Amino acid sequence: MKGKITKRTVDGLVVPGGADEATLWDTEIKGFGIRARASGTKTYILHYRAGCGRAAPLRKVTIGKHGSPWTPETARGEAKRLLGQVANGCDPAKTRSGDKKALTVTELCELYLAEGIAHKKESTLRSDKGRIEHHIIPLLGCKRVDALTRADLERLLINVKAGKTAAPKASNGEKRPAGGLTVGGSGVAGQCVTLMSTILNFAVKRGLRPDNPAQGIKRPPIRRMERFLSEQEISRLAVALEAEAVASGNPYPSAAIKLLLLTGCRRGEMQMLKWEHVDFERQCLRLPDSKTGAKVIYLNAPTIELLSSLPRIDGNPRVISGAKNDALTSGLDKVWYRVRRAAELDSVRLHDLRHSFASIGVADGVSLPLIGALLGHKHTTTTARYAHLSADPIRAAGEAVGARLRAAMARKPW
Repeated sequence: MKGKITKRTVDGLVVPGGADEATLWDTEIKGFGIRARASGTKTYILHYRAGCGRAAPLRKVTIGKHGSPWTPETARGEAKRLLGQVANGCDPAKTRSGDKKALTVTELCELYLAEGIAHKKESTLRSDKGRIEHHIIPLLGCKRVDALTRADLERLLINVKAGKTAAPKASNGEKRPAGGLTVGGSGVAGQCVTLMSTILNFAVKRGLRPDNPAQGIKRPPIRRMERFLSEQEISRLAVALEAEAVASGNPYPSAAIKLLLLTGCRRGEMQMLKWEHVDFERQCLRLPDSKTGAKVIYLNAPTIELLSSLPRIDGNPRVISGAKNDALTSGLDKVWYRVRRAAELDSVRLHDLRHSFASIGVADGVSLPLIGALLGHKHTTTTARYAHLSADPIRAAGEAVGARLRAAMARKPW
């Protein structure tokens, strides 16, 4: 059968009853197809002629199984790359058969995702898969792991930074993937090289190559996006949150946003919070898991009051309840968009509420180690980003001392 290979057509490809397999051939790229087995696996393939004319031998190349990192888009890109090699007189199938023991970067990434990620959080793993799918595979996927050089990785950095692997804008009604991860840029480029260094360390441990050529490559500095709310802005936010709760009749999204500010929690920690994690007697949250592992978050008085006022839904153990039992609250991003517009805080992200919690503490004279403990930072270097804020109370104290000295000095000759 024929048709354009897209996510919809791949998901809809089924093997007819009694048959062992079914193949969908792409209508745009000759020889590019996806084969479905009765077992349920779907594999992208490419057929081509190694030479000119119909008499040239037909070659068959397996691109990879459907699923991360192989999607209709990445497999299509790989098919074009292979056909480009054919046009230049190369025979990809022959090259592969003569070098089966040498893994490609694509195969190494697949092995790493299958066996090298035991201790990674789900959120980190999603980001890793995105960088592999959108940037690493398109630029390095066909290269042999044992032949990968520092220059290859430096080119990866340059090309991702320049946006050469950016997802195309919508042209046929399909939406462009959201987020900076698919666009590229300086930050994503540095993260891709960091991820490749991790993957290559995995390769060294497995004996797939003797060294890691990514080590020592200078990455672009990470631009930390930090925005701290002033007390006036916090006041406007509180008014907007109250208005949102009244207008929507749903107290949970507004409460979630308030709790992010009052506790300094991460968004995921608050959305996954269950009533069994709330210890009212000892006034703390006991999170069984977080970005830095299990941790205790100590609660202040306004947080206790807010949690105590939230209605509980029978059958739903979550503090921030969704519409269905055990469901997460939905539409938090939409609520935040409305609220920040109403509060005139268009440039503020939800994560900035965590930074604001820290900034208020530092301005009040709370030490950086204590701020780190409140936020659940694993390393002191993470809290060090707030060090510049601690100059404010020091400067204020210095001004107070200077004012008293000036007054004393004015009463008598110097």
